[in-house]
Amino acid sequence: MKKTNNLCGIDEAGRGPLAGPLVVAGVVLKKDICGLNDSKKLTEKKREALFDTIKENSFYHIVFVSNIALDEIGLSKALKNSITEIMKNLDAKTYLMDGNTSFGIENLEHKIKADATIKEVSAASILAKVSRDRFVCEVALKYHEYNFEKHKGYGTKAHVEAIKKFGYSDFHRKSFKIKSLEQSNLF
Repeated sequence: MKKTNNLCGIDEAGRGPLAGPLVVAGVVLKKDICGLNDSKKLTEKKREALFDTIKENSFYHIVFVSNIALDEIGLSKALKNSITEIMKNLDAKTYLMDGNTSFGIENLEHKIKADATIKEVSAASILAKVSRDRFVCEVALKYHEYNFEKHKGYGTKAHVEAIKKFGYSDFHRKSFKIKSLEQSNLF
């Protein structure tokens, strides 16, 4: 298959949370979209408004890796598998990942802060974050005591306190260690 002259931007959401999936998105824009930026620099309202615009004006592929799969294969392997899947599903001349590594993937370029400077990566950042946030908010209905809708699974003080009180749910990443929860084995 002949590669086009397009750039496929790739970014992830959910690398560091204590619960929930990792979401990786790839985007090849069909036309310019105003207002794109790193999803973390946009308000939730702005991200939500751009989400459908991006989907309507791009070729995209979104990969969800469950907390269970993350515990089984690890974060690096999950990222590598997700990026490879995106590269197989989106036709582009260049694939560019936000960050400082290409995970050993041939033909994958990387750039630190690409999500704030390259429109295709900004778009991927938004698709990944909104997709993950929406999913976590749906799951939050099942786990009221953890307030996932507020912190999206990240290690906030309130989230750690909820884990101390209620233990881990089946939505938590068991392989992610929380220092304040670990027992000291000095003696």
